[in-house]
Amino acid sequence: MEYLDYDDNMTAETLKSSGIDVDVAQGAVQELLKALGENPDREGLRRTPERVTRMYAELLSGYKADPDVIVNDALFQVKYDEMVIVRDIEFYSMCEHHMLPFMGRAHVAYIPNGKVLGLSKIPRIVDMFSRRLQVQERMTRQIADAIHDLLEPRGVAVVVEALHLCMMMRGVRKHNARMTTSAMHGAFRSNPATRQEFLDNISRGASPLQI
Repeated sequence: MEYLDYDDNMTAETLKSSGIDVDVAQGAVQELLKALGENPDREGLRRTPERVTRMYAELLSGYKADPDVIVNDALFQVKYDEMVIVRDIEFYSMCEHHMLPFMGRAHVAYIPNGKVLGLSKIPRIVDMFSRRLQVQERMTRQIADAIHDLLEPRGVAVVVEALHLCMMMRGVRKHNARMTTSAMHGAFRSNPATRQEFLDNISRGASPLQI
């Protein structure tokens, strides 16, 4: 594998398969630098168009992810019908309105209906949807829907907490404001006790979001 001389671990093959039109993206970054009054030929910016293009190929890699490939053969037949919770899944995403990062943690639960999912697969599903241009509300729903479709469980619940740099760095500039979204299927939507059990579990020992 050929690794290019940049500040990441992306191979030339990975960049090529990302779906990004590298020449167009690099040209656009160069034109943006000019529009901002910068000189793209000065030493510090000379390789910025390439670096930015490679950065977006990494940060937006979720578009190319396939949930069936991610899960692969990690679906197991198990006689277990109690709640499964994976909490504090760290994620980083990009706000589609300002193309600034938002980041936080996702908490995912499901009640099996004869099948369970390999533990590492749930964070991978979170990554698949977070590594796109996103809004938090849609991302939350996409994670819940994907797990619901893959497992056909008795219920799925997803809660996402995030800090948005588009609100911290600009606009209202509220450093400590965070956003919480949720999506529920099945028993988590229809049964208040089940929903409350999940919410109690994820709030127990929770620490404040930080960047």
